[in-house]
Amino acid sequence: MNSRDYSPLDRLLIGVDQAVRTVFGRPQVTERSNPANGLHDPPLEDAEREESARLMRINHTGEVCAQALYQGQAVTARNEAVRDKLQQAAMEENDHLVWTETRLKELGERTSLLNPLWYGGSFLIGATTGMLGDKWSLGFLAETEHQVVNHLQGHLQRLPQGDHRSRAILRQMQEDEAQHKTTALHAGGRELPAAVKKLMGLTSRIMTGTAYRI
Repeated sequence: MNSRDYSPLDRLLIGVDQAVRTVFGRPQVTERSNPANGLHDPPLEDAEREESARLMRINHTGEVCAQALYQGQAVTARNEAVRDKLQQAAMEENDHLVWTETRLKELGERTSLLNPLWYGGSFLIGATTGMLGDKWSLGFLAETEHQVVNHLQGHLQRLPQGDHRSRAILRQMQEDEAQHKTTALHAGGRELPAAVKKLMGLTSRIMTGTAYRI
């Protein structure tokens, strides 16, 4: 998407459409193949299926938050090249959104009931960091992705041994998030203060703990 062709009002309307698609509909994706395609799991015990579903719900909510962060940052980004990078990354995050929702349905579970709330809060955070300047915005993005990569590693260790489909999805997500971090740093992202990193980690724990249950 070339954002140079859009006025501020156009971007606002596009943002509203993206928010509705993210939370309630099917978002725009890159059409990459689902990493779980072609994989077959042995029957999971009820407790195993429930644990997988809870973990995938957390990851789906995380992708809702990521999408909102990217869109918020893109709205306030000052540099067109930075905005384009954010929007491309958002498209790849939408792949994750669809993959995790698909897996949730396979496991017989729903997405988090609080996703609209998480989207709104994350969009405001993204827009605020964007207003601080592109270098800080990119630094925030890089730290977010760093924390997500670690979070995904923990989930890969917690998944039931026989849940190969969920594991394939999380591994591809982890690879993509690491690439997004690298892209943000190469584009000039600044390292955030330690206090900000700790606050981000605390916020993430609140979100994951809530999404695990609701």
